[in-house]
Amino acid sequence: MRQPTNTREFIAWRTAQFFQDGDVVNLGIGMPTLCMQFIRDGIDVWFDSENGVIGITSGADGADNENLVDASGAPSTMRVGGCCFDSFMSFGYIRGGHIAATVLGAYEIDAEGNLANWMIPGKAAAGMGGAMDLVTGTRMTIVMSTHTDKKGNPKIVQKTSLPLTGYHCVDYIVTELAVIHITPEGPVLEEISKNTTVEEVVSKTGCKLTIPEGGPKYMEDCLSA
Repeated sequence: MRQPTNTREFIAWRTAQFFQDGDVVNLGIGMPTLCMQFIRDGIDVWFDSENGVIGITSGADGADNENLVDASGAPSTMRVGGCCFDSFMSFGYIRGGHIAATVLGAYEIDAEGNLANWMIPGKAAAGMGGAMDLVTGTRMTIVMSTHTDKKGNPKIVQKTSLPLTGYHCVDYIVTELAVIHITPEGPVLEEISKNTTVEEVVSKTGCKLTIPEGGPKYMEDCLSA
């Protein structure tokens, strides 16, 4: 496993540490696909695309196959043992709870674990895709995102007003600053980066965070454990 070299890769690196040997994991469009590059040594993870592929991999060394694409339509490759199937089968196992984790981005996540990631009113939207089914049927939902938007506004808020993708569905949020666990009692600040402080994370978060007794762990320490 290589080391991350920028902020996006750092978020992907930490997110990938949630995956366990034998997991089937769905990665959303964009930054979540970077998780493929940071799987821990000694574990085997199968990546799913809701358009009907298990065993998809990131293209490398010009080996991308234009006849095999991921959910965003990007050319991809497939590992030995991978398989393709129709949408009926794909959404059958998604809704049946057979995917260990789904990873996606967000416009906003609120303190109750509600997720808004598919549209902002007044702006063009391509559609929700399979996100609604994934966050409902998957055993664990992880949001990976920058902690704030481009204007510096918190993406983690007390109550989102945007159209929801899923209700009470988010388990973990991973940003460049922190790992936040959404529990029935509210968001818990479990880890922070060594490049920040608890005070900075709290100031850039739009909802109340519970701080564990003794303080949060460092994200970097968890990655090297």
